[in-house]
Amino acid sequence: MRRITLPSLLPKYVRALRAAAWNLLFIISGLLLIALAGEMYLRLANPFLNNEFPYLFVDGVGIIREPNAELYYADWHDDNFVVSRTNSQGFLDREPAIPDRAADGCRIVFIGDSYVEATHVPIADKFHVRLEEMAARELPHLDIATQAYGIGNTGQIHQLPFYDEYARRLNPKLLVLVFYFNDFYNNSTPLYSLGNGVDPDRMPFMSAQKDESGALKLRPPDPEYRRFRLPMPPKAWHESAIERLVGVSYFAKWLDINKGWALDRIEALRAITSAPAETDPHVAAWANIIAARPCCASLLDDWQPASRVSLANPFSDEHMPPVYQEALEYTAFGIDQFKRRADRDGAKLAILSATGDVGAQGYPPFDRLNAIAQPRRIPIINGYRYILKQGYNEEEGRWLFNGHWNPTGHQWVAEAVLEWLKENQDVCD
Repeated sequence: MRRITLPSLLPKYVRALRAAAWNLLFIISGLLLIALAGEMYLRLANPFLNNEFPYLFVDGVGIIREPNAELYYADWHDDNFVVSRTNSQGFLDREPAIPDRAADGCRIVFIGDSYVEATHVPIADKFHVRLEEMAARELPHLDIATQAYGIGNTGQIHQLPFYDEYARRLNPKLLVLVFYFNDFYNNSTPLYSLGNGVDPDRMPFMSAQKDESGALKLRPPDPEYRRFRLPMPPKAWHESAIERLVGVSYFAKWLDINKGWALDRIEALRAITSAPAETDPHVAAWANIIAARPCCASLLDDWQPASRVSLANPFSDEHMPPVYQEALEYTAFGIDQFKRRADRDGAKLAILSATGDVGAQGYPPFDRLNAIAQPRRIPIINGYRYILKQGYNEEEGRWLFNGHWNPTGHQWVAEAVLEWLKENQDVCD
């Protein structure tokens, strides 16, 4: 019998290791070639990589966009890339024409959040621009001109300086607050802090805070808000490395987007199966900090922190934790502030609700908004009801992944406001 010794086996192991090394080299080389080809293709197919929203802090106003600057919006999900330019006031709209006298035509000002800022479409496609064009044809005697003031992730209280410092000088005949259901959440100082990691006592926008008597008082934005942001747990080294890579590589961005798409589908499945949402550790940590503040003690009772994206969801529920019930007070307070300004300046005030989230009558968010607007005799322009009446499918008017209005949706909203104006031409008197 032939004896097998270590020296006789060594060449076989060496050959096996060499073959494995070559196979590994071929696999790595193939992956690198795929990545290189993907990088080259995606650079040719997509005009730019990331969002670029240059902003600045204005004393008394808060965060707005940098005036006369180009903004780049990149939505890889919907293959939508938009380059827009801010005006001299720092908002995504045409340059405002300051009237010589209050009687110059019928100026309509729209104030709101990301639905008004609308980085997702060119300025020419925005609903207020479409409205002005259609009104020139169908209501020429009113001489309607529109202007929009929108900054994403803001509520009515945050938006008050947009009117005071910019829109008021236009002498609007009609002031329209564009309302989305997360405005309830944004108006609340505790909830806004939870969702954005800012100190409730050091807000980047105009905010409200209760005094010793429990009355809400306005508080100007704090220019030092960045120094007092709530602590963010440090990221793991691999998360930071991936983040840096995604910020410079088109192929890495594509991989990250598709990973995000898969996670979104998992979350959707979780919702269908009624599985509880995963708790965001940042929100849980911030909730403990905020609950210890004098402004917010006991407000977070009966509330369990979930993910930041689901913070606004309880407004769709019949029963809400105390912090959400208080958010309705904040919202009513913000709308009251606008009502006083409109009355003082001789303008009519209206609210535009043009999404199913807050436009569907009998649905809790709409009922809650209506309960604020009706006793104040503030009309609600229900764009969602118009969309249903026309037989439109609301989902076809939204971008698939971010939910904001696409050009079709902006056109429908413009039509809804125009129909309301035809029935309420006295607002331009």
